[in-house]
Amino acid sequence: MDEIVFREVDRETWPDFVSLFESRGCPKSCWCMVWRSTAAEAKPSDGADRRAAMKSRVEAGVPIGILGYCDDVPIAWCSIAPRDTYRHLGGLDDGDKPEQVWALACFFIKRQHRGHGISKKLLQAAIKHAACNGATIVEAYPVDPDSPSYRFMGFVETFSEAGFQEVGRAGQRRHVMRLPVAPAHKQKIHRETSA
Repeated sequence: MDEIVFREVDRETWPDFVSLFESRGCPKSCWCMVWRSTAAEAKPSDGADRRAAMKSRVEAGVPIGILGYCDDVPIAWCSIAPRDTYRHLGGLDDGDKPEQVWALACFFIKRQHRGHGISKKLLQAAIKHAACNGATIVEAYPVDPDSPSYRFMGFVETFSEAGFQEVGRAGQRRHVMRLPVAPAHKQKIHRETSA
């Protein structure tokens, strides 16, 4: 694995998102709607309804996250979007402009690609993506490595190494961590070399 390419999920890349989420061992039951569902969307609980809800956001141009590709095949996902496109995640409510705080709520890497440092590259690409879309703060909600739940939100150490600072807690397990970022010029594709 020599190169990982990161792309935003939009109408063009929606089929790749579907391909990843419907592949074996992937999160096709949730479609990353856990923190996005409105009260009405939360009532139906099957994958088809969640997929349709996510697709409606993509078709409306709502940012939902990025995919990581190896040899043009989607192998990784990161939910990174403006915080106000999610339900309350437990972060700070300190008067920041909502559109400038982007929340990172989920990571997923296909099993056969884990252990190669992709999560760190995915995190860096997510930070860059947020900055390229006007974010001034990236907020995340990772857990400790021994946490029995919320592991999909990442681990504290990964975020600490990337410069995030803990600013509070969300519930008993999730740490609220923040990274100030400087807005950057919009870019569609990010390339990283794999370890």
